[in-house]
Amino acid sequence: MNFFSTIRAFLLLSLLLVAISGCGYKSSAKFSREVMGDKISTSVIISAVDPQNTVVIKDAVDRAIIEVFQASLVSKSESQTHLVLKMGPPAYAPIVYDENGYVIGYRMSVTLNIIKHTNGASKSYNTRGFHDFSVAPNAIVTDQDRFEAIGSAAQRAIKSFVAQVSAEGARASKESE
Repeated sequence: MNFFSTIRAFLLLSLLLVAISGCGYKSSAKFSREVMGDKISTSVIISAVDPQNTVVIKDAVDRAIIEVFQASLVSKSESQTHLVLKMGPPAYAPIVYDENGYVIGYRMSVTLNIIKHTNGASKSYNTRGFHDFSVAPNAIVTDQDRFEAIGSAAQRAIKSFVAQVSAEGARASKESE
């Protein structure tokens, strides 16, 4: 009995050590930080057609930098990377109709052009995000519905940007090994 307890404890300890070592797993935030750095600044080009949405986009980008990139927002002069964002005109299209033919669901589409300036080099990214939302039959889409949909679609576009940057970091990490 004592011999089997010792073997069982050894196997559990060995399994625990293998699990802790993580088999080389790195989070996407680590790869993106390798590309972007720890200090990031942002600016948004204000759309003359739709200036209200610029604030929504800026907030969404700043939130993503803190939450997803796990980086600090700093002034442009202190940053390792500066992001310049430009939003294309948001578009929403009907996608769901009720039995009477009234629109009850829309899809908001947001396109972002993000230019990343790092160490004197620039790279441009184009991303798109979508958000589906419902409305009451024969109702008008309110500004509140529209802003929330744009914010959610922008968050998805930014997540697409994060995925692109993380993939760059993973490729660079693999090449340096």
